[in-house]
Amino acid sequence: MARLVLSLDGQVMAEYNMNKERYTIGRLPDNDIRIDNAAVSGHHSLIINILNDSFLEDLNSTNGTYVNGKLIKKHALQHGDVVTVGHHQLRFVEDDEAQDEFEKTMVIQPSSRPVEKVRAASEAAEKVSPSISATGKSRALNDAASAAALKKAKLQVLSGAFAGRELELSKALTTLGRPGVQVAAITRRAEGYFIVHVDSGKADDFPLLNGTAIGAQATRLADNDVIQLAGVKMGFFVS
Repeated sequence: MARLVLSLDGQVMAEYNMNKERYTIGRLPDNDIRIDNAAVSGHHSLIINILNDSFLEDLNSTNGTYVNGKLIKKHALQHGDVVTVGHHQLRFVEDDEAQDEFEKTMVIQPSSRPVEKVRAASEAAEKVSPSISATGKSRALNDAASAAALKKAKLQVLSGAFAGRELELSKALTTLGRPGVQVAAITRRAEGYFIVHVDSGKADDFPLLNGTAIGAQATRLADNDVIQLAGVKMGFFVS
């Protein structure tokens, strides 16, 4: 299913699933996608979905509709197209393709991870809040039960080409970033989710959490935290 990701000045404001045949974009309340801004006409643009294709049409708006910086009257939307309406942007995303591209770009597969550093990062996260079980066996059982009860969490990309893309944190260890630039790991433990720095191209170049460098120690994540890693901002959300 295709989606539109609405943003202003690089900040994601809303997402709209393209599950209807027609979507109107404009300033008035009767629009499917309402943008309450004086630069947007009452009924500014129209999107028509026909099978697997989506078509954008300008509705004789005052300031025009732009796709990838070019003024259009009608346009067949493609994955990654950026529609500008007034001062706002709507990025057209086809989910399956976006998922593949995002994972190829930011999610580091086990075979290419810096193994020793990731192992050290995982151990660092474990030391933050160790289990109080008396034996290794009971500890493992307690961890398994707690992990099963742990709320689901996801990352949502807030900036860049993949804004709006979501990644479910269902694995015990998810390694993110760009090797040689900045790499971090998010561990899913019984006590919660933790982020820890793994590697970077420059010394002490740590990821940011809510604008502050996380340092060398594992840091527990909280709902609505904002992570900045390898130049990409991601929101952490618990469901």
